[in-house]
Amino acid sequence: MLSDSAAKKAILLLEDGTYFEGFAAGLPGTATGEICFNTGMTGYQEIFTDPSYFGQILVTTHVHIGNYGAKDSEIESSQMQINALICKSFVDEYSRALADQSIQAFFEQQKKLCIYGVDTRAIVRHIRSKGAMNAIISSEELDLEVLKKKLAQVPSMEGLELSSKVSTQEPYEVGNPDAQLRVSALDYGIKTNILNCLVDRGCKVKVFPATASYEEVMSYAPHGIFLSNGPGDPSAMTYTLEVVRKLVDDGRPLFGICLGHQVLALSQGISTYKMHHGHRGINHPVLNKVSGKAEVTSQNHGFGVSEESIRNQEDNIQVTHINLNDQTVEGLRIIGKPAFSVQYHPEASPGPHDSRYLFDDFVHLMNQHN
Repeated sequence: MLSDSAAKKAILLLEDGTYFEGFAAGLPGTATGEICFNTGMTGYQEIFTDPSYFGQILVTTHVHIGNYGAKDSEIESSQMQINALICKSFVDEYSRALADQSIQAFFEQQKKLCIYGVDTRAIVRHIRSKGAMNAIISSEELDLEVLKKKLAQVPSMEGLELSSKVSTQEPYEVGNPDAQLRVSALDYGIKTNILNCLVDRGCKVKVFPATASYEEVMSYAPHGIFLSNGPGDPSAMTYTLEVVRKLVDDGRPLFGICLGHQVLALSQGISTYKMHHGHRGINHPVLNKVSGKAEVTSQNHGFGVSEESIRNQEDNIQVTHINLNDQTVEGLRIIGKPAFSVQYHPEASPGPHDSRYLFDDFVHLMNQHN
């Protein structure tokens, strides 16, 4: 563990004026963003590199972060996506022989800041009570008044379009060139393990930028369409809604995850909303209303699909999954079309794996359709 006596002091200031004093790790500096928390006890490296966290400051509820180091192959994108980390214990010494570097070295390499030694239980309880809000962390400026002025300039996540900032700029292909099934994937912030799950099931995938047109997506002559996860407010993604509407109307199998789920809903006239503090963790119970089975799921989202809006379109939209904690919509299907989506992450690495069947369902739909 980093020595508190040798560590530089750092300040965490929340938008409502609440602040915490701790110690700095990673690369010294200042970071801003919407504060959110994740309850997972493992998989911190996958969380840090998930593009859905772009623009956010993450609080980990698990006490020890860094105890199994960092491994180059266990990332979900090309870089760390969180703006900064808040944790109780930032553990520089790691026990896993397969690790490539320590968590401190990983944060320095990625030029990211961490504040540790703070009461993360108090922070999480505060967010649960007051809701998501912006925050600022600094190890170079400890004057609260100065930090308040900087924090006031940070835009709200609501209304913020971020997918185009994390999306690929040029199309690329993954998978066996001789694979029988072709999938066109719209990259709103796609995770590496989503691509792995498709490739492992005999698909070759062409990944397109978030802003790709209907004609570009269809130029691959795909057997199926995939809408990826990603960051930001889905209602701000007006550039892709007409594209997705056309893709649904085309009638090919379509599968959306997380932000892709929200975009699919919006394309069908279903509204979305900003959640009070979101769902983030690897232990969220979800009921599959079709099979009657419950699934333990990995989740990371701050926006949701409106159940009330769906009730106004019950002839067109079927709710297939609900969250057992708060009854929010976790999955939907377009009636009469081979198009479906879920709010959670069936590709979750390191787990849970309860929902991997959804990729099998997508492949089955493509084989059936063709």
